[in-house]
Amino acid sequence: MNLSDVARKSKIIITCGPGGIGKTTCAAALGLAIARSSDRRVLVVTVDPARRLADALGLSGIGNDASRVELDGPGQLSVAMLDTKASWDALIRAHAPDAATTQRILDNTLYQNITGRFIQSHDYIAMERLHEFVDMGLYDLIVVDTPPTRNALDFLDAPSRMADFFSSRLLRWLIAPAKGGVMGLAAKPFNSIADRILGGPFVSDITEFFLLLNTMYAGFVERARMVERLLGEESTSFVVVSTLEAVPVSEASFFVEELERRKLHVRGWILNRVLPSSISNPDLAAAVTALSSADLTELAGELGVDDQSLGRVRDALVDNATSWSTLARKEVSQTIELARGSVALYPIPTLDGEISELAGLSRLGDVLINVPAVLRS
Repeated sequence: MNLSDVARKSKIIITCGPGGIGKTTCAAALGLAIARSSDRRVLVVTVDPARRLADALGLSGIGNDASRVELDGPGQLSVAMLDTKASWDALIRAHAPDAATTQRILDNTLYQNITGRFIQSHDYIAMERLHEFVDMGLYDLIVVDTPPTRNALDFLDAPSRMADFFSSRLLRWLIAPAKGGVMGLAAKPFNSIADRILGGPFVSDITEFFLLLNTMYAGFVERARMVERLLGEESTSFVVVSTLEAVPVSEASFFVEELERRKLHVRGWILNRVLPSSISNPDLAAAVTALSSADLTELAGELGVDDQSLGRVRDALVDNATSWSTLARKEVSQTIELARGSVALYPIPTLDGEISELAGLSRLGDVLINVPAVLRS
């Protein structure tokens, strides 16, 4: 079993994990490899692509709308980055009941602040955007690169929180003054105090914003529930990405447990930048020492370097070989221990050079889809 098999059975792959471990690059490389090796139409949706990733894909930039990537192979690859403000504006234009309501929402000061600054706004609109892409029916596989682990939980919870908010007593209290009635009378003392502290225009903006947003209540709740169901479908696969360092492994383990607790389908754990197991050979340092000692005098003469200086270089090589060998053995032990869990592991070796060109991204993608899984031992 490999990640190519996972992709073949999936319509959505959601990559999760800590930040700074190559998660975005792995998501892009996986999408690229699937598009190059099959006739599927693949979309990679990323939250924060590095400039070098856009360069590697041959794009001048990655924006809110999907951009097509030119590649060799039978499939198609497109890439998009979430633009929170643009996505919210598009959502309002698409689902507000009329043009006048649309413009009043877009002009509202509170709306402009929420959509531009609040992280929860980003989380919810990311899920809305995923729903849009699925609904378009243009792609056979969508690979989603999520925020780092703890924020990714907010990302997953966003649809449910939005639906709960629209059904909450808090929202009814906020919009009651504008609707009048008994609750409106009860809220007047609060509004009077809020006017003095926050200023009348600010309170009016809040009331107007939620009153206008409430006109879209049914659509928001319906789509939120649809996205929740979408995440739990058999064709939606979660893949966790981390390195074997202590903190990333701890975060990734936490996330695997959390996903399984929610009964979501965790189909793999990518262990990125793993040392080759051959380096774990304890005889490596001895071999480096023997090789260096045998040629030391001859090499010193050829280079015109004194034996003592070259000896220090030799000792540094031996120390490095010992350190790498020790670390590689530790990683082998960690992988064996993690393989006792319920999720298939995919150890990805450290590749030479930066992933700064399409060739490098393609090489990583080929490794990703072909490396065999390490299953429960």
